[in-house]
Amino acid sequence: MKPRLLIVGAAGRMGKHVLSLAGEAGRFEIVGAIERQGHPDIGRDAGLVAGAAPLNVKLESIYPGGADAAIDFSTPEAADKTIDYCLENAVALVLGTTGLSDRQRRSIKAASEKIPLLYGTNMSVGMNVLFALVGKVASMLGEEYDIEIIERHHRFKKDAPSGSALTLAENICNATGRDFPACIVHGRSGKDAPRQKGAIGMHAVRAGDTTGVHSVIFGTLGETLTLHHTAHSRDTFAAGALRAAQWLLGKEPGLYSMADVLGI
Repeated sequence: MKPRLLIVGAAGRMGKHVLSLAGEAGRFEIVGAIERQGHPDIGRDAGLVAGAAPLNVKLESIYPGGADAAIDFSTPEAADKTIDYCLENAVALVLGTTGLSDRQRRSIKAASEKIPLLYGTNMSVGMNVLFALVGKVASMLGEEYDIEIIERHHRFKKDAPSGSALTLAENICNATGRDFPACIVHGRSGKDAPRQKGAIGMHAVRAGDTTGVHSVIFGTLGETLTLHHTAHSRDTFAAGALRAAQWLLGKEPGLYSMADVLGI
């Protein structure tokens, strides 16, 4: 029997891609597609909402029973409800929602003591390789190299900087002994804004329909090294989330990451 999958935020930009790929792959039985109450597509076939083949699953605002795993790319406001549902029903959770509060991060940690829970700011395989690399590169280059992070996303993205950019900065800080997030400088302005030693510059660009671009610049007098990742489509995030959900099934309660899925 196929594992039963619930998708939260199903009519959102990411949710539609997860629905479409899950339907095509056929590895899961989709048992629920959740959206906020009052959403104009409530009651429609979730597959059609996603621009794919019919799935015979209606978009609804009430969480159904019987799921083995849930994937949530919704909003911070909806994440609490998803976490509560998964706890009450012993459902494995892949949570990709960004912009969460410190309180919600504590809730994630507490929930992971009772269910297998994978939280990631970016489900892309390539991006997670970059997450693993940046700290090592920063350590190898040393403190004489300035570090700047530039992230670019579509005009509709609400949180800034992106969760992925913050993860990059956090991994660098963990590897080099910097104080996260105190060492981050968000943009620069004014007539007297020189770079401070040890700071990590953070710059968020919002333009058009850019899916996601992250660059980490290491520069010193004489040379520059840049690590760069470009997401061509949201399908890369959706495929990673589905891979994570499959991997999470049967795992012991705990807080996991895409690095665990990929073995890096």
